[in-house]
Amino acid sequence: MTVEKQLVIVGAGPAGLSAGIYAARFGLDAVVLEAKVSGGQAAEAAVIENYPGFVRVRGMELMDVMRKEAEGCGCEIHDLEPVKKLEREGRRFRVVSDSEVYIADAVIIATGREHIRLGVPGEERLGGRGVSYCATCDGPLFKGKRVLVVGGGNTACSEALYLSDVAGETHLVHRRDDLRAESYYKKALTDKGVRIHWNTEVKEIEGDRLVNRIRLVNNKTGEESRLEVDAVFIAVGFRPVSEIARGVGVVVEGDGYIIVDREQKTNIEGIFAAGDVTGGVFQIATAVGEGAAAAVNAYLYIRGGWYGASK
Repeated sequence: MTVEKQLVIVGAGPAGLSAGIYAARFGLDAVVLEAKVSGGQAAEAAVIENYPGFVRVRGMELMDVMRKEAEGCGCEIHDLEPVKKLEREGRRFRVVSDSEVYIADAVIIATGREHIRLGVPGEERLGGRGVSYCATCDGPLFKGKRVLVVGGGNTACSEALYLSDVAGETHLVHRRDDLRAESYYKKALTDKGVRIHWNTEVKEIEGDRLVNRIRLVNNKTGEESRLEVDAVFIAVGFRPVSEIARGVGVVVEGDGYIIVDREQKTNIEGIFAAGDVTGGVFQIATAVGEGAAAAVNAYLYIRGGWYGASK
């Protein structure tokens, strides 16, 4: 059985939810499909302080507001329904999820990015047993304990600051001698008592059933050491989730980000993309704007212009 829709939006992060709001307000019969739970990476942020209209807001709270607004506009949102394949079907598209097949006039890909793994021994085996990629999600489980964050960008520093208010002892491991993060974080980490291990890399995550230590190496001196910790939070970057786009022939850059024009159009007529999966500055504000633009232009494509006849 197939489900007919004018528009299918893949991904329910800031870009996807914004697209859903605009699509619903324009009267399109649209559905948003999300592989996990709506909110995307933004929902994992402990605190957001640079989104216009909110001086300070928790990521989960902001994304909950966006979802409720989308649903209030009449947008249909399906969590835990990953899209497996996107195919052309004449001038329309066949979107195959793990539970339905949708036939749509247009598609917006807003699949965002996913966490890059370290690829070290113990990481996979101890996943969910002390190895985490989201401090906001799992930090409360380690209240008063020893934790370590891996990374040197804004996300890693933000995670470390959050954990310093929860854990008993917080460490930050970075493979260089300076942070990639905004300068604000350097003083904040020091003020919070976060211990930074410069020029240091994780070689192995150790433990029987749970994480209990980390094997480290100084990449300048070659000296190895072990640090006893109860949890490791990995924040070394992201990669775009663009497999379904590539599968249907959408052109991507060398690192996998989808190439779009100013109207969020891809090289395939009827397929649009928005948010982190298109590269750029990776901010909630830009993702929201791109989602809105994608929905407006998808509407114009489906309608054949502002005064065109509906398909």
